Amino acid sequence: MVAVMTRLGFIGLGIMGRGMVENLLAAGHRPTVWNRTRSKTEGLDTPIGDTPEEVGAASDIVFVCVSDTPDVEEVVFGEEGAIDGMTEGALLVDHSTISPGTTRDLAARAAERGVAWADAPVSGGSEGAAKGTLAVMAGGSTSSVERARPFMESYSSSIVHVGEDPGSGQMVKAVNQVLVVLNQLAASEALLLADAAGLDLPTTLAAVEGGAAGSWMLSNRGPQMIERDWRPGFTIDLQQKDLRLVLEAADDLGVPVPGVALVFQLYRSLQARGLGDEGNHALVKALENLMGSELGG
Repeated sequence: MVAVMTRLGFIGLGIMGRGMVENLLAAGHRPTVWNRTRSKTEGLDTPIGDTPEEVGAASDIVFVCVSDTPDVEEVVFGEEGAIDGMTEGALLVDHSTISPGTTRDLAARAAERGVAWADAPVSGGSEGAAKGTLAVMAGGSTSSVERARPFMESYSSSIVHVGEDPGSGQMVKAVNQVLVVLNQLAASEALLLADAAGLDLPTTLAAVEGGAAGSWMLSNRGPQMIERDWRPGFTIDLQQKDLRLVLEAADDLGVPVPGVALVFQLYRSLQARGLGDEGNHALVKALENLMGSELGG
């Protein structure tokens, strides 16, 4: 008996999605893809849909990785959205980082059409997407997550099912982003202190990153900060979108997050200077502005 291949679709080939699709291809899958800017599909040896609806019609599982809550709603439920092409029993896996509350609403709307929904935001930056080492925090039914797991393994090294309820993955991603930005703030302050003391920055980084002070942000973004390389693994604008979601969730739950609120305002000052497309490690520039000097300067 010949096994029936699962047909895949992928919507969104931005800073994360392109690398994820390339890893799916490297693993032998050929998803039908769509991106608003069609030029980002160039060089991919895989079918390209003209609309999200075409992707939905060609797929048993559709993966979505776009920027914000309205973008997910548009590509799934908008005119020629993916849901219009999907059949009963299909699965939509949303890798975007969006509102947990809206996720619950979208999952309910999909269920009315017979389509299951898993919210599976990712962490690891563009490097993780390219290397296939993303961390996936997945919410939704066990059956949905397990159905998608073999394909998500193409671009991730960690897949944790965090809850049966839609939106649980998005809440865990909010927790993730609190840790990301506060680790980045700590790395920024620490390296500025080392610089002001006249220490050699690469040597200082090597001395502390292996101990209790170590973090992913310090090890991966610290060298970029020292070299003043502001290429994004994740942009300030996208980080701000995520922090807005964190602040909204914290407000709903009555949780104080003063550190996140501070970082949000520091990033806002960088956006006001037109730096929103730089990497989120450019947070150090807001502190440099307070000091009146540059790291390594």
